Amino acid sequence: MPISGENGEYICSVELAINEIGGKWKSLILCTLKDGKLRFSEINTRLPDITQRMLTKTLRELEKDGIINRKVYAEVPPRVEYCLTPKGESVLPILDSLCEWGKKYCEPDTSDS
Repeated sequence: MPISGENGEYICSVELAINEIGGKWKSLILCTLKDGKLRFSEINTRLPDITQRMLTKTLRELEKDGIINRKVYAEVPPRVEYCLTPKGESVLPILDSLCEWGKKYCEPDTSDS
């Protein structure tokens, strides 16, 4: 039975979850924001391999999906900060588990040395 999400119908809840937080950059941006709010340039500095265009696109998708919040301050020059919403914070335990799995199964085995 298909599951309906904000962006259409999905075969299962895993497909819906991957659509929300999958891809190379979404999870890395979420991990970057887990310690608090950051400005665009700070995120870009912490993720040096992402282009500004891709960062902008991904931040917009995460904001549209209610995973991050974007706050614009009425200053000159304008200041914009990004932070996790409660929905975004609820993803962190999953990302932590993925991190632990990566450490356990993807690092070279040094026990034979």
